[in-house]
Amino acid sequence: MAQNKGLNELLKWSIENSTTPQSNPSPDSAANTDGAAAQQPTSTTGATSRNLDPELLAQLFGGPSDAELMQAVVAHATSRDPEITLESRLTALDNLEQLIESLDNANLLSKLGLWTPLLGLLGHGEARVRLMAAWCVATAVQNNAPCQERLVALGGVERLVAMALGERAPAPADEEEEAPAGEEGRQKQQEGGNDAAAVNGDAEIATETRKEEDKDVRRKAVYALSCAVRNYQPAMDVCTNELRKKGEQVENIDATDMDAINDVIDNLKEKVMKA
Repeated sequence: MAQNKGLNELLKWSIENSTTPQSNPSPDSAANTDGAAAQQPTSTTGATSRNLDPELLAQLFGGPSDAELMQAVVAHATSRDPEITLESRLTALDNLEQLIESLDNANLLSKLGLWTPLLGLLGHGEARVRLMAAWCVATAVQNNAPCQERLVALGGVERLVAMALGERAPAPADEEEEAPAGEEGRQKQQEGGNDAAAVNGDAEIATETRKEEDKDVRRKAVYALSCAVRNYQPAMDVCTNELRKKGEQVENIDATDMDAINDVIDNLKEKVMKA
C-alpha cells in the first residue's frame, strides 16, 4: 500500500508539472499571439506551486534519507578505523554541517542519538576535526531552542567555554575500553587510553593531562558559544557560571540582551587574538 501511495503521489506530481498542450490559435488572434509568443515562455501547470517531497523520492528510488545520511557521516567521522583518512573525516563533518542547516535535520540529531558522538569530537586528537565539530554544533543550535536544550543537558556549554578559554576538551570516554576493577584494571585502562590517543592522531595526549587548545578551534568554539546562548536563558546561565568559575568577571546576563552578550563574546574573541 505504501508503495502504491508513493507511486500515486509521483504520478500526481508528474501530471501537475507536465507541459500544457497549446491549442492552435484562431486566424483572428494570430497577429496578437505572434508578439505574445516571443515574450511568454511555455507555461507548466503547478510547476512552481508544488515540488515533490525529497523524502518521497528517496522512498521511490531507494536513495538514503537525510536521517540515514546524518547517521552515516557521524559514524564515519567517529570511526576508529585507522584506514579512514583525516580528509575523509573532515568531508563527513562538512556534509553533516550542510545537512543540519535545515532546522528539521538539526532536530534529528537528538532523535537519532547523534549529539553525544558529535560533542565527543570536540575532544578529538586532530584540531581540524575539533574545529569542524564545533562548527556543526554552532549550526545546529543557532536559533534552535530544542538543540540549545540538548547542548545544555549534555554539558556542551561547559565544554565550549573551556575551549574558548584555551583548554582542550577531554577525549570521549567511549574511546577507552572498559577495564576490570583493581590495580591491574587501572593499569590496563591507562594503557588503553594511550592507545586511543594514538588512534586519534595525537599521541601527546597520552603523556599530558591538559593541553592548550588550537587558536582556530578556540575561535570556532567562541562562535558556537555565541549561537548557543542567544535567546536561551538556561544556556546563558551555564555560560556565565562557567566563566566565573574560571576567573572571568561576568555578571548574570539576560539571554535576550544582545548588547550584553556581544560584550562577553567580544571579550572571548580578544583573548583568543592575544593568545
